Amino acid sequence: MENQSTAKIREIFTSIQGEGLYMGEKHAFVRFCRCNLNCEFCDTDFDIKKADEYDIYKLFNVLDKNDAKVISFTGGEPLMEVDFLYDFLKSFKVGLNKKIYLETNGTLFEQLEKIIDFVDVISMDIKLQSAAGQPNRFSVNEKFLQVAIKKEVFIKVVFDKNIIQEEIDYCTQIAKKYGVLLVLQPKMPMDSELDFEKIFNKFFEKYENIRLIPQVHKFLNVV
Repeated sequence: MENQSTAKIREIFTSIQGEGLYMGEKHAFVRFCRCNLNCEFCDTDFDIKKADEYDIYKLFNVLDKNDAKVISFTGGEPLMEVDFLYDFLKSFKVGLNKKIYLETNGTLFEQLEKIIDFVDVISMDIKLQSAAGQPNRFSVNEKFLQVAIKKEVFIKVVFDKNIIQEEIDYCTQIAKKYGVLLVLQPKMPMDSELDFEKIFNKFFEKYENIRLIPQVHKFLNVV
């Protein structure tokens, strides 16, 4: 392939998936550097000086030797590297014979459209202003979900004690509208004053297809 794209990748590692519906599975994680948001609870080191540049062949050679059956593209925001992902997945998804799992902040719907045919599972965050310190992007989230619903998708919501009823109402309404699972994830480190059951029940009153799942990998002391 001539003029293939490249991307800065912060790290590639194998570990246990600690978040969401597929927690406990062995995944090969590909962590990109860039992100279009700046959430207060983000725990990722995005120092691009520590990243390595990969072309699609170099990434294939690494992942082809990995025994994990699922590749998790994460970040940062992996859809910031959509041209690279498109080139890579179009060329090598069949050859790798691995499930493609996309962890995304649920805002870049036009980029998702470009690679949706190559993705198997989408873990879509809705970043709440109360927890992430970012403006709510509810209309953009819905446009994203309208694309993501073509594949298996669940919504992940990180929350803390500052969550407001408007945010609960929106998250439950959009999950119900599209019939997708809503995963509630307590913000880390967890606040001792956080009443998990109370918040869970506020969601459950509006929509029953929900689960409360913390970041399990942090309790297991794995990456």
